Amino acid sequence: MRASNKWKSYRVIDTSDGEKLEIWNGVTLIRPDPQVIWKTSKNKKLWEKADAHYHRSNSGGGKWEFHAKLPENWELFYENLNLKFKIRPTGFKHTGLFPEQAVNWDFMNALIQKAQRPVKVLNLFAYTGGATLACANAGAEVCHVDASKGMVQWARENANLSNLQDKPIRWIVDDCEKFTLREIRRGRRYDAIIMDPPSYGRGPSGEIWKLENCIYDLVQNCVNVLSDNPVFFLINSYTTGLSPSVMGYILNSLLTEKFGGYVYFDEIGLPVEQSGMCLPCGATAVWCKNNAERNFYEK
Repeated sequence: MRASNKWKSYRVIDTSDGEKLEIWNGVTLIRPDPQVIWKTSKNKKLWEKADAHYHRSNSGGGKWEFHAKLPENWELFYENLNLKFKIRPTGFKHTGLFPEQAVNWDFMNALIQKAQRPVKVLNLFAYTGGATLACANAGAEVCHVDASKGMVQWARENANLSNLQDKPIRWIVDDCEKFTLREIRRGRRYDAIIMDPPSYGRGPSGEIWKLENCIYDLVQNCVNVLSDNPVFFLINSYTTGLSPSVMGYILNSLLTEKFGGYVYFDEIGLPVEQSGMCLPCGATAVWCKNNAERNFYEK
């Protein structure tokens, strides 16, 4: 497992009985986590200090219980890449950021710098822009695509906070599949592709997206917008049952035959202070042109 262990303003304090106790730049939250199936003993003094607690409902969804008055939003700083993010509790347990992704941000940032040439990046299902900012920070030109207008606006705010507002970033509100097909027709090409697709969703016309049924075709389409000398292709997933090796198999099948190169895959996670273990948080697979880039992946 690759752990995002370079945070200073974010920490996972403990995990037990379906929940995790976190500190977000001084704000302590308890949130549900489906990976936490263990029922280890809790240090009550730590858990009772939470400023807010998200409770899941048996009928779906849930709500926040606030034990302290929180600001409407606050900032989280990722010192390793000098990035800042706006944080706020949203309606469905999330805060606008997935801190475990920092290990992927570091990896992509290092690859772009190592390329020592102009790199164009396509970031699909780009959410609030963590990967976009990490790539722009390294000097890449980025096309940021997400179907949610609110998420794209949030990403732009994060770019402003990180002093990256003048970097060459295209902010696109669109369906990622349809946008990719139009880019193929337009003849646009990218040197790197990032995607973090949802497990399940519905399109504006009722189309059903189910990751395990759609991911192969999406990656196959994306191969057609890669340049002749691509740098990397990274897929991240939070879909239960879709292992890193499955995504690695897809990348190997579709990219190594055409471009050569190497595929790496693994879980990503967050260190837990009370146990000294790592909380598994998702799966990543990446294709790279050179095997030497494994050094960046495994750091």
